[in-house]
Amino acid sequence: YAMLLSLIFLIVLVTTIVGFVFRHEIKTNFESNLELALKDYNVTADRHSEAVDTIQRTLHCCGVQNYSDWERTEYFSQRGIPRSCCKNQNDCSEDDLKDPNKAKLKVFVD
Repeated sequence: YAMLLSLIFLIVLVTTIVGFVFRHEIKTNFESNLELALKDYNVTADRHSEAVDTIQRTLHCCGVQNYSDWERTEYFSQRGIPRSCCKNQNDCSEDDLKDPNKAKLKVFVD
């Protein structure tokens, strides 16, 4: 039992060290993949779009760096910022989401 417990501890320790050493690469990779997902974001509910929505709702964020990242996407030119960025779903109209100045007050800004 002690050997098994020691092995599990060693695996956790190695995983933690590797994660710490490669944290910048992990962050850069995550950001670049999220930027690609924003670029290809659409309302057809594909897996990447669902993942972006889930990330934004769960982490209370919007875009990669901030909500203005959406202004450089095709989706923004058609529909504005996605509803998954809204702080309050009931107080977030499509008109608000199409205007970055109004959206700043209604969506998560970071």
